[in-house]
Amino acid sequence: MSPIVKTDVLIIGAGLAGLSTALSLPKSLNITVLSKAALEVCSSHYAQGGIAASLDKDDSVSDHVADTLVAGAGLCTPDNTASILGAGQQAVQWLCAQGVPFTQNSTNALDNTNTQEFSQLQTSDLHLTKEGGHGCRRVAHADDATGRHVMDALTIKAQAATNITILPYHEALELLTLPIASSQPFFTDNSDAKHCRGALVFDHINGRPLTFHSRAVVLASGGLGQLFKRASAPNVCVGDGVMMAWQAGCRLANLEFIQFHPTGLALDDSSFLISEALRGEGGRLYCPQTGVRFMLDVDARAELAPRDIVARAIAAQIDNNGLGYVHLDVSHLAIDFVKAHFPQIYQTLLTLGIDITTDPIPVAPTAHYSCGGVVTDANGLTDVPGLYAAGEVAYTGLHGANRLASNSLLECVVVGRNIAAHLPQYVVRLANAEKIGNDAYRDINQSVIESWSVPTLTDTQSVILTDTLSTASEYDNDDKGDKLSSAEVDMTKITAALKVLMTTNMGITRSASQLEQALTQIQKWQDWFTDAESDQSDASNRRSPTTASELACFQLTRQLELATLIIQSAYQRMESRGGHYRLDYPNLAATPRTSVIEPQREPYQQHISAAQSINISKTLNNMWKTLIA
Repeated sequence: MSPIVKTDVLIIGAGLAGLSTALSLPKSLNITVLSKAALEVCSSHYAQGGIAASLDKDDSVSDHVADTLVAGAGLCTPDNTASILGAGQQAVQWLCAQGVPFTQNSTNALDNTNTQEFSQLQTSDLHLTKEGGHGCRRVAHADDATGRHVMDALTIKAQAATNITILPYHEALELLTLPIASSQPFFTDNSDAKHCRGALVFDHINGRPLTFHSRAVVLASGGLGQLFKRASAPNVCVGDGVMMAWQAGCRLANLEFIQFHPTGLALDDSSFLISEALRGEGGRLYCPQTGVRFMLDVDARAELAPRDIVARAIAAQIDNNGLGYVHLDVSHLAIDFVKAHFPQIYQTLLTLGIDITTDPIPVAPTAHYSCGGVVTDANGLTDVPGLYAAGEVAYTGLHGANRLASNSLLECVVVGRNIAAHLPQYVVRLANAEKIGNDAYRDINQSVIESWSVPTLTDTQSVILTDTLSTASEYDNDDKGDKLSSAEVDMTKITAALKVLMTTNMGITRSASQLEQALTQIQKWQDWFTDAESDQSDASNRRSPTTASELACFQLTRQLELATLIIQSAYQRMESRGGHYRLDYPNLAATPRTSVIEPQREPYQQHISAAQSINISKTLNNMWKTLIA
């Protein structure tokens, strides 16, 4: 048995969504925040541009909503979008109160670097920039390193809070759920409904599994960008939160909408982003060979068109020029302005031999944001009582088919704080029920029902999960017994190959044949893992890895299954919309529909479990030794 740790609230993820929730919860609650790696290893930390909100006197929430709906290409949820964006000014003011050093619209406003002084900032003091898809200046920022400044301020606050414990290098593996046994008409389509009460966790510091028991869980684990070869997200973002929620009983929505940031630095294997704010301040995109500013012929908004349009245009240029990049140029802007507004980008590129005040920047699209995820409402409630979700792991309907720039940081803060407003009443009901005695179980279920509202979706299309796609069935299963090559049994090489496969076949443009090929290859890897597991005679009952090698296999099998969910979602969306572009279906469907994957009803039956991964790892190690002997 793994050691048990008890806490009132378990927050999985120490990014902006996780810390916004933690800092907004009552101090009477004991809160534990898990970070898979070091605290700065999260997408929030690396966000450059800023946080979008209606702050200018000439702007309005309705205008912000309208721009978001246009970018979302018909798939935003209007009510949730209006609710989240309507709280924008309050969210930014809350960040100011935490001491975030936002750039001000006047150098005389607060000419110091004291956190206490920054906490006195008002939203009217802030300098606003403009990004693609926005009709006006709407993005509050802290130079060009907004994420780092925001996370530094919130981390200081969280570490000083006596009721918050932050545990770096603690990786959640599986959510713990208990059955709901009630005659109430709740989850009528799911007799196996459960509520969430904790998680199984791997402690990387001590190399051991832990069991966390809590009254509620907040999933703020980030996105899935690391399924792709070029990604802006850090290496911890592999979609594990999406899979944990799905296996616990949550619906997933719109997984096929992967947003590619148009301008990642195209230099070696760099994951550094060139902020959209450069284009917002007048940066231009050129073909390196012809010197033509190509966006003028693509969209009336030119470089400030929504990200999906700009990314596809750049990809088309790269296909034609064969260079692997295009040029982003800001050399026509005033040198002092560039240095003052983009100090991090200027200094970073200068160390790489590029002076952006005189030299063009080589850029190419990079996987950046998952617009889909775990279905939630605007308050972060999921399908499973006691389980909340916020940030990139969640699907609130705000981003639709294509996220409007800088709306993501706002969503993290607003939904995180909405969770903090709802969660205490849920926890109180559970605590009161647990004091009753023999009737506690019945009353706990009653409390769960009364305090939870399952998110609703309209205009949906169900994703039918199958073992094969069309021509994928042509795969010959008779070769499963063939001796595996060294590349096929090496976890690192399979992980790298999966990234290349997803980038090539599930990238900015897709087609049926590409998706079929991708699923066929992934099925081969999964079949080999299944065969390796079935060869084990000493099957273990353990459900969580106990060593780093076992964990690596567990992680990879889960990534493979997530990749199949994404691919099948893309395969069954026979249209092009927002971030999903089908070469074989280039037009919009008549009716925009949200694609939904129903929850996995029987966990560990139709996917490879952690226990199986342990056995597979041992088998593959033996195979590897045999092959190199």
